[in-house]
Amino acid sequence: MPASAHPRRTSAYKPAVAWFAVLGSAWVFVLVALGAFTTSIGAGMAFPDWPLSNGSVNPHGWLTEIDKFAEHSHRLSAGVMSAVTIILTIWLWRTEARAWLRKLALCAVVLVLVQAVVGGLRVLLEHQHIAMVDTSVGRLFAMLHACLAQLFACALIAIAVALTRGWIERPRPVSRAVRRAGMICCVLLFCQLAIAAIMRHSFAGLAIPTFPASSPDGSLLPPAWDFRVAIHFAHRCMAAVLTVALVGFACKIWFDRAASLAMRCAASLLVSLLAFQILLGAWIIWSHRSVAMTTGHVLVGAATLATTFWLTWVAHRDVIENAPAAP
Repeated sequence: MPASAHPRRTSAYKPAVAWFAVLGSAWVFVLVALGAFTTSIGAGMAFPDWPLSNGSVNPHGWLTEIDKFAEHSHRLSAGVMSAVTIILTIWLWRTEARAWLRKLALCAVVLVLVQAVVGGLRVLLEHQHIAMVDTSVGRLFAMLHACLAQLFACALIAIAVALTRGWIERPRPVSRAVRRAGMICCVLLFCQLAIAAIMRHSFAGLAIPTFPASSPDGSLLPPAWDFRVAIHFAHRCMAAVLTVALVGFACKIWFDRAASLAMRCAASLLVSLLAFQILLGAWIIWSHRSVAMTTGHVLVGAATLATTFWLTWVAHRDVIENAPAAP
């Protein structure tokens, strides 16, 4: 029996599953915030074991010691996220007629499970050191863990958006230029987030301790170079590139007659997030890596990606829905 003929499957708007997907997408940001806070206070190794914490699901001291609270809360929230993703996928496979959306949900399950394993390897392999790059195997997995989190967030956002009434019943095709600009911005943002993950887990957040100049004498380039300085400087350069790209993307949306009011508002939000993100990045340097500023910087970066991806995904609505089904 073809998927569209399944008695329980429909491509119509389904409020219950749509709102469940929205809540799942929102929970991603709780997970990102807790992960950012854990890394910012250096609590990633508060427990040397995994998946349990000191051999327990309720380890002693996790409600009273900040490092244990941060790491264990992150693990518990990840467990909730895994359960939500699995439930959402089962729900979609029982009720959703669009095969590509069911497959996307299955990919989200794979991503969240891989993310959990990568997070565990970050802990279990922390003691193995790689002299050539002066880091541990665990920290390499921590970098991958940070990148996969953003990819997983985009997958859930894509599912949630595809379940909304606006996507299903009120499509508004935009120009190819908007779609192209959105894709470019998403690629650049993923590159920037990867650079940021390497920088954070290489302890290079203050490798260049001045801003906006790269040296106390006001020079644009750092006076001395090593890996940490280079990755930090790359993060600043990519921020400049992104500023131009994201503002250009927002302008294309504002001037596209087919863009909806929601897209125009999101484009304005994107520019605001960009400005706030630059300010937070500056305050990280000026405050000598304040925990609040660092955590906020990671969270706003995730929100910037989410907004950009949402706009790009919505812009591709007709392309996605009208694509020929795989044999």
